[in-house]
Amino acid sequence: MSIQLRPESECKYDALSLGESMVRLSPEGHGRIEFAPILECHVGGGEYNVAYALARLGLRTGFISKLPDNPIARIVLNHGRAVGMDMSHVAIEPYDGVGRQGRVGLNFTEVGAGPRASVTLYDRGHSCASQMKPGDLDWNQIFKQQGSRWLHTGGIFSALSPSCAESVKTALKVAAESGTICSYDLNFRSKLWSSEEAIRVTKDIVPNVQVLIGNEEDFQKVLGFEVEGVDENLSSLPIDNYKRMVEKVVATYPNIKAVCTTLREVKSAQINSWGGILWYEGKFYESIRFEELEIEDRVGGGDGFSSGIAYGFSAGLSPQEIVDFGAAHGALLQSTRGDTSQLSLSEVRHVMKGGSARIIR
Repeated sequence: MSIQLRPESECKYDALSLGESMVRLSPEGHGRIEFAPILECHVGGGEYNVAYALARLGLRTGFISKLPDNPIARIVLNHGRAVGMDMSHVAIEPYDGVGRQGRVGLNFTEVGAGPRASVTLYDRGHSCASQMKPGDLDWNQIFKQQGSRWLHTGGIFSALSPSCAESVKTALKVAAESGTICSYDLNFRSKLWSSEEAIRVTKDIVPNVQVLIGNEEDFQKVLGFEVEGVDENLSSLPIDNYKRMVEKVVATYPNIKAVCTTLREVKSAQINSWGGILWYEGKFYESIRFEELEIEDRVGGGDGFSSGIAYGFSAGLSPQEIVDFGAAHGALLQSTRGDTSQLSLSEVRHVMKGGSARIIR
């Protein structure tokens, strides 16, 4: 059965994202945190990045989260508003002046070079977003009265706390009942929860998801599906075995209408081969490949792919065009600093169609 989005005229939003957004602090260039006299300030978060990118592509988007009432939180709010994101569904709570009750999560990210990988150090404990509860927002108003064609969320937010997982379950249930297409990025993070806990929680989330995003590790650690032929270091992905695993997933969860993942071969911190794969309506579609892709900052590349997939379905593209658009968008996103998109629709379409990097005058 194909994916059918609600008519634009029925919805206030084309897409909403539910999750946590953090302030990211990075040394200039490819410097090390330990020796950095200056730290660049960026905004980002797995789910936030998707809504932000879709706003850059011209869609009506909004962000659902929780933040304290302080200047650091306003960095996040202002960043989203600058591209036209509706931030009115971010629950704001009083700030205690210390952050014991709730704060803005931080992450410190080094952008790797050569054989030295990029590294992210989290400082996100006790954040307001991690304390979000289902009752903090009126889900019926958001999805049934205002309406959204698409909702994106994922395993990073679900892993933050039991109350976040319950918020995700509630949002997905109400959204699905309203006819909203729901995408979920499995996004396993071992620093946030164990595989056993991820599997236990996620099995109650997936039944309200129509578009599932994840690589071989995600499906293994979050849903318990093994991909044969993958070594413990996950150094390569046997495509045919991944496809067989996907077929098992959709047989187990018939509500899932599309499954997709990125295909990345890491040659160095700055050179990767990149692409994507999409299962839809019983067929697999592999994207155009970006061999020897030169990377400025790989953080957020997967979110670029996810937002490209959401855009493709929203715009009524063919399955092949959808996965090509997602791969092109993710590739371009890794050409700039920071987690969030700095791209335009015309740039993505140019690269998607095989356009060169010759200077544009």
